[in-house]
Order: sequence, then C-alpha cells, then structure tokens
Amino acid sequence: MTGTADLGRRVLMITGAVDTTDHDVSVSVNLPEPGRWHVIKAETNLTDQTWVAMQAVLDEESTFLDDDLLMSPQFTKSFMTPDQRRLTFYDGEVRPGETVLKAYSMETGGRKPAYFYSRYSPIPTDSAEQSQQTLDELVAHGMNQRPVIELIVPVTVI
Repeated sequence: MTGTADLGRRVLMITGAVDTTDHDVSVSVNLPEPGRWHVIKAETNLTDQTWVAMQAVLDEESTFLDDDLLMSPQFTKSFMTPDQRRLTFYDGEVRPGETVLKAYSMETGGRKPAYFYSRYSPIPTDSAEQSQQTLDELVAHGMNQRPVIELIVPVTVI
C-alpha cells in the first residue's frame, strides 16, 4: 500500500491490495500534520472470497466525520457509531479481483493515525437468511477482531 497527501487540499489518497482472508489489517500513516483530512482509499480484493461488508475502526485520537464525502460506490449503505470511531460500509459486494473505492473524512489529533479494518464474507454453508442476520449483527455490534497484519503506509506529500 502507498499514500499521497495533498497538503493544500487536505486530501489523503491510499491505494493497494489485500490478499488475506484470515487477518484484519492495521494501517498507520504518517501525515504531514494533524487535523481534518479527506481520505480516498482504493484497494483490490486479491482473495478468493466476496466481501459484502467492510469495517474500519480508528485509534483513540481520531474520529470519522459524517459529511458529504462519506461514500463507496460498491456499497449502498454505511453505518457510523455514535462515538464516530467505527465505520462500516455494507449492502454491496466486492468480488475477487475487483477494486473497492471508499471515501470519508477524518479528524485526527496526531500525525500518525492508525485504524484497523476488517472485511466480512458470507460463510458458504449459511443460508441467505443466516448470512443477512450475521451481517445485521456485525453492522450493529462490530466485527470481532481477528489476528492482525500491521502495515505502515508511506505517504508522499505533494
């Protein structure tokens, strides 16, 4: 993964790929300065599973902002917790080999924000009703954290 920060526009673009189904990913970035940032994140699904929900949980110094930038073309719905630290995109899918685009704003008190992100893929043996019930519970209560792969994303300032 790699990132580019446009300091004048306060935009952070992160791109890369994910090729694990058994781990969550912890991402930390080195921003040129703290504050409000508009994040545009694109990643390719290199796994053999279809993702039907994606969750991100920010560190204690950061919050998501509920603004016009909050969107993902691959998912029609999003859910943000009242403390604005957990954001879930759902009601859509990202098939193997496809790219997902997410956009959101965040406010951070430090220059090195970190977040965990998880993906949910339905269990093939579950019925459609079981998968929907599981998805509803994950959106409401969050995804359980799995073993974590930590990434430090290099950021180029332009």
